[in-house]
Amino acid sequence: MKAGKIRPIAICVFFHQGRILVNEGYDSVKKQTFFRPLGGKIEFGESSSSTVRRELLEEIGCEVQNLRYLATLENIFTYNGEKGHEIVLVYDGDFTDESIYQRAMIQGHEDNHDPIKAVWKSLSDFRAGSDGVVSTPLYPSGLLELLQKEE
Repeated sequence: MKAGKIRPIAICVFFHQGRILVNEGYDSVKKQTFFRPLGGKIEFGESSSSTVRRELLEEIGCEVQNLRYLATLENIFTYNGEKGHEIVLVYDGDFTDESIYQRAMIQGHEDNHDPIKAVWKSLSDFRAGSDGVVSTPLYPSGLLELLQKEE
C-alpha cells in the first residue's frame, strides 16, 4: 500500500449455511489475527465487479457468478504499523463450482505470492463477547454491521 494514497478495492462475501468465506490475516505489530473477504485492488479502467471476478480467479482459481452489489465502505486502518485508507465496494456472489462450499479451507496466493488461507466462518465469530470485546475482528470496518442486515 502506498503511503498517502487511497486504495479502491472490491471484495466479495460468499454466504453459505450461515457462514462467509474469509481470508485469515495476521498483524505482527498488534499480534492479532483478523479476517477479511477475498478481493483486491480495482485496476484503472476495470469495473469493481470485474475486479471481484479477476481477483478470485487469480487468488484461489475460482470463478464467480450472480454478483450483487451490497454497499461501499470506507476503511481507515493501521496494518503492521502502517496507516492505510481504502474505499471498499462490497459484493455478494456465488461460486460456479459448488464443491467450493464443501471445502473447510481454500488455499491460494496474493499477487506478491503471499499465501492465502480462506476459511468459512460464522458471523457470530466476529461479534463482541459479554465483555464487549471482539477477539477476532472482521475487516473492513463496518462490514459486520452491513452483513448482519443482510442475514
